[in-house]
Amino acid sequence: MKKIAAALILILAVQFSFAQQLSYDWKSMKPEQRKEVIQKMNPNERMSLLKEFREKMIIAELAVPQNSQPEFIQLYTQYQDRQNDIKSKFTPSEDYENMTDEEATKQLNQSFEVGQQLLDNRKNYAQKFMKVISPQQVLKMYQTEGKMRNKILDKKQAGPNNPSPQRRR
Repeated sequence: MKKIAAALILILAVQFSFAQQLSYDWKSMKPEQRKEVIQKMNPNERMSLLKEFREKMIIAELAVPQNSQPEFIQLYTQYQDRQNDIKSKFTPSEDYENMTDEEATKQLNQSFEVGQQLLDNRKNYAQKFMKVISPQQVLKMYQTEGKMRNKILDKKQAGPNNPSPQRRR
């Protein structure tokens, strides 16, 4: 989890270069310097930085009006927290070879239930978001989240020994 969070922070810092957080000028720092600063942070500081970068990126990408930003950020935080709560309900076992058919079927059904809860939550929050931003912006927000997720996965798959990440649609 720490590696994923650090990778996302590094990706966001490099790609979106938002100005000062924790009194650092991220925009003028070299990637190596950013990485060093991030590695020195404790997990809570990293998560806070990640959250702020994500919020700033989404706000910039969607062009959320200044007067709507506080309400949007509050709603977006609630949405993210709820999504994470739902995801935490499912921790798959990856020992597939040693599972019985019954265990595998049970885990498969649990994954479907969690997936449906995530979808239901997105639908619920889409309605709430449309009270703050336009439907087009909500759609773009969900697409941007998908792109961020794919970048993280690509970066994770590339790793130090595999320099060419897989491409996703």
